Amino acid sequence: MQLRTDCKNGKKLSALGFGCMRFPTSGGRIDVDASEKLILSAVQRGVNYLDTAYAYNGNEAALGEILARNPGLRDKVNIATKLPIPRCQTQDDFDTYLSRSLERLGTDRVDYYLIHNVTSVGAWERLEELGIKEWARRQKEAGRIGQIGFSYHGCEADFPTLLDSYDWDFCQIQYNYMNEHYQAGTAGLKAAAERGIPVIIMEPLLGGKLASELPAAAQTVLEQANISTDPVRLALRWVWNHPEVTLVLSGMNAMQQLDQNIETANAALPCSLTAEEARAIEIARAFIAERYKVPCTGCGYCLPCPKGVNIPMCFAAYNTSFAHGWYQGMHQYIAASGAMEGKAHFASDCVQCGACQKKCPQHIDIPKELISVKRRLQVPGLPSIVRLGTRFMTR
Repeated sequence: MQLRTDCKNGKKLSALGFGCMRFPTSGGRIDVDASEKLILSAVQRGVNYLDTAYAYNGNEAALGEILARNPGLRDKVNIATKLPIPRCQTQDDFDTYLSRSLERLGTDRVDYYLIHNVTSVGAWERLEELGIKEWARRQKEAGRIGQIGFSYHGCEADFPTLLDSYDWDFCQIQYNYMNEHYQAGTAGLKAAAERGIPVIIMEPLLGGKLASELPAAAQTVLEQANISTDPVRLALRWVWNHPEVTLVLSGMNAMQQLDQNIETANAALPCSLTAEEARAIEIARAFIAERYKVPCTGCGYCLPCPKGVNIPMCFAAYNTSFAHGWYQGMHQYIAASGAMEGKAHFASDCVQCGACQKKCPQHIDIPKELISVKRRLQVPGLPSIVRLGTRFMTR
């Protein structure tokens, strides 16, 4: 496994980190046995960074069970988890959520602890007023936290200010070849590196958009450049090509994904992307930008919707209708409604309450975009037709 150095503490971190948020599931719950096989295989082959969060439903507990089943595993890995800042109203809440995370994980320390989903300078200032700096100092001295950092989902302009607001040990940003000028972007990546702050990358495949969901035109460009028919390798290599990147997280839920990503990580050295590959990405980027209308990564932070709308799936279907054709998008939209389970909820069920928009790390105007979904994919009478068909099939 390629190792890159954490310039703050000198640790050698695997270039590939395991993003636990997308652990495999079965029956709507995390499949701990399948997840264990992936984790053990990853660690055996050199992955030494596991990323989870308090807010990932059942995730910390699943990882904790895997650690408990395998004595000695804890000391081979660096664990990263995150403080759910919207739930923190007093300094005591910081203690509460860290303690719960430690209990779930079955450990006495978190190696990399993140202030989760910082979206603005104002969000950080609120935490400062609650005394988070002093609290973090005490936790580090007590050995409960190794490194303290933050994950960022705000605008490009605020990022340097946040970098200078505290003596951060690391930061985590969304970065891929479609997001050079989105959120922290390339400018933020370089700003952190200039300050000697390690950078962890999330969403290197833009929630799968740069993997299996590439528009046909973009895929053709890559194939004609005789680079690779596999867009995943190229997208990951593009991120690792930046020497400022310390580690790239990938949410792997199948052994094939793990095998491929480890193989790619071992060869994806800084500044190794060829000029031909870089040109092909530039052309493919233009095709993708034209066809993906809503920058949803499918993270699910917007859920649950009070009206049962599967917001990420609605946006995936909408984007598919532009990238791969209206009929394919329509088929996906019907599936997204939950009609096959007998409980159909469409974009038209949105009541514009705005609860989802407040939680979206991509700052998407979700109620507005759901109207666009309805206009494009919801033909007149569709809900009635689908519900009638569902009743007929379930007789």
